[in-house]
Amino acid sequence: MAKIQRKFLILDILLVNIAMALAFLIRYDGRLPARYTDHLIPITFVVTLVSIGILFIFRIYNRLWQYASMEEFFSLGIGCMISTLFVKLVLSFFGPWVHLSVLAIFGMLQIGLIALSRVLMRIYYTRNRMQSDLNSSKVRRVMVVGAGDAGAMVIKELKRHPELNLKPVAVIDDNVDKHHSKIMGVPIVGSRSKIEETTRKLNIDEIIVAIPSASKALLKDILNECKKTKCKLKTLPGMYELIDGKVTIQQIRDVQIEDLLGREPVVIDLDEVCGYLSDQVVLVTGGGGSIGSELCRQIARFAPKKLLILDIYENNAYELEQELKRKYPLLDLEVLIASVRERERMEAIFREYRPSVVFHAAAHKHVPLMEHNPTEAIKNNVFGTLNVAECADKYGSKRFVLISTDKAVNPTNIMGATKRIAEMIIQGMDRISKTEYVAVRFGNVLGSSGSVIPLFKKQIAEGGPVTVTHPEITRFFMTIPEAVQLVLQAGSMAKGGEIFILDMGEPVKIVDLARDLIRLSGFEPDVDIEIKFTGLRPGEKLYEELLMAEEGLTATKHKKIYIGKPCAIDMVELRGELEKLRFICNGPKEDIGGYIKRLVPTYSVTVAEVAATIDK
Repeated sequence: MAKIQRKFLILDILLVNIAMALAFLIRYDGRLPARYTDHLIPITFVVTLVSIGILFIFRIYNRLWQYASMEEFFSLGIGCMISTLFVKLVLSFFGPWVHLSVLAIFGMLQIGLIALSRVLMRIYYTRNRMQSDLNSSKVRRVMVVGAGDAGAMVIKELKRHPELNLKPVAVIDDNVDKHHSKIMGVPIVGSRSKIEETTRKLNIDEIIVAIPSASKALLKDILNECKKTKCKLKTLPGMYELIDGKVTIQQIRDVQIEDLLGREPVVIDLDEVCGYLSDQVVLVTGGGGSIGSELCRQIARFAPKKLLILDIYENNAYELEQELKRKYPLLDLEVLIASVRERERMEAIFREYRPSVVFHAAAHKHVPLMEHNPTEAIKNNVFGTLNVAECADKYGSKRFVLISTDKAVNPTNIMGATKRIAEMIIQGMDRISKTEYVAVRFGNVLGSSGSVIPLFKKQIAEGGPVTVTHPEITRFFMTIPEAVQLVLQAGSMAKGGEIFILDMGEPVKIVDLARDLIRLSGFEPDVDIEIKFTGLRPGEKLYEELLMAEEGLTATKHKKIYIGKPCAIDMVELRGELEKLRFICNGPKEDIGGYIKRLVPTYSVTVAEVAATIDK
């Protein structure tokens, strides 16, 4: 038993006997009747043994009373009442008769004295801890946004864990009825409009947003207020992610850039998705990549007959395989290390496994790299897509879904142009095949390999500068799970030949994204961390588009998915052009841009003129 608990044991032995002595004195007006004087020792023995024994059974001495809550005091009260009853029973059978009123007074005094000792002990430790906080430069002052159950649990957790050096000093809540009251001693100082003022007055270091039931739009508004401060921002997961609605310290996480987008969670029609994935052989090319791996994770939920993960890079594919085996032990899963460029290998895979559904995510996607390596982009994005698409037709796949990009619209770079050709292949194949070919087009994905977010975070960790190519550059953004769920939903709507366009919301300025990330890291943009403009890179344009001029836009039953009007592509003619492109790929690199322009008339060979126009 710990030293402090031994002290409580000795103190409780003294207190229960004091309680019994006082009970006699109160009951008999300060005079102990003579009939009890000869029985003081057995009474003392029974009171001590029974009372302390019952408190042991209730594990009163296993609790850390410096962090006691109502639960601990409730257990203490129940233990004392039951011990009083047992004292009565033992004395009735084995000891001198004691009047019931004496035992009733004893029970109340016992509860009061022992509880008082715990309260005084907690006050002592709390004052010591507060004094330690004042003397410690490491303690960070915390403001909690949200005075509901989650906010109260956050405050309780912070107080239970002083080793975190986080001290709650203020609460913000929009409910005016709660203003000027306190939660566990922490004052509720006002509504969200007071966030900036309060952080300045109270020297707040961190803000924890504790409203797990808040909509994404409300959370975005609150975080925008918090961004005006220099405080480190943290939040809780959504209520649907909290187990039993309970908050623990481990669940408090840093605010992520996704939280600032204000996008509501995507709702997919599970029945529709299950209908074309369940009990089917599903192939995902590029399955180890950012989008491909998330596709595999979500497809696994729908119990496919077999899931094939195809990737040329073995490390990512292996890690994904191990993850899925842990989460879905009954899943029939196979990893295929192969390149979509190799036609014979693709033929062999389709011949053996006969996939019913193909998600084609394999692609080279890094814009500047592909500008310097155009033939590699063409081999992978164009001829790789052609190989997989033709195999899907030859071996009877039911559905083929191409993962495309907004960079395919009026492309200014080789990567975007090759993805547009891939879309043309899909639309051409759909006209001559029983397989339903569709493409899904969306913008940048937050946190994916090569996205700006990991780069910005690394630059911030290194102290800056954070590099942005141009002050006016904008991009559409989605989270990886959001994009993949919409891809799966779009696949269920396929009739053939469509290009599904995902609602990406409003475009975001990259410089604003950089500033948000700097603030979320607790720094001030251009004060603590410099933002440096480096100029547009080869093939990069200032803004992306999701729709070409010749494509109409048709709504679907899903509010975040639209259909671009299918373009009439003659596959025979396109194959002839692609054979010429294959030949040109083996010649001088300078010839490639001109021929790509012939295939994709909306392709701009250089982006310099666009940048110059905006700069003017």
